[in-house]
Amino acid sequence: MLYKVIVIFILLTCVLLALIVLVQNSKGGGLAANFSSQNQIMGVRKTADFLEKATWVLAVILVVLSLAATVAIPRGANVNEDGGLKTEISTDNVSIPVSAVPMPQTQPATQE
Repeated sequence: MLYKVIVIFILLTCVLLALIVLVQNSKGGGLAANFSSQNQIMGVRKTADFLEKATWVLAVILVVLSLAATVAIPRGANVNEDGGLKTEISTDNVSIPVSAVPMPQTQPATQE
């Protein structure tokens, strides 16, 4: 259950991070260009600073959630959440009889 919650938070963080990155413009435009008036509450520089800080914070949150997800992965359970049994494939003790392996048949060459 914890794993599913963490995955949901990871997805939300990814969507927010993508939106923040798309709003930014590497050449000084983007959302900051819309606030070019001096009488605005947040000026161009403050908006760019906010977007940059939000990007870094969301990136750190994504890394932390990814590490938490690896810790929270359910291990050792033989039953899926829907009640079905997991199938385990083990090749350690499998022996195949030689007669079960098909051998290629060689046919004598015919002359035409």
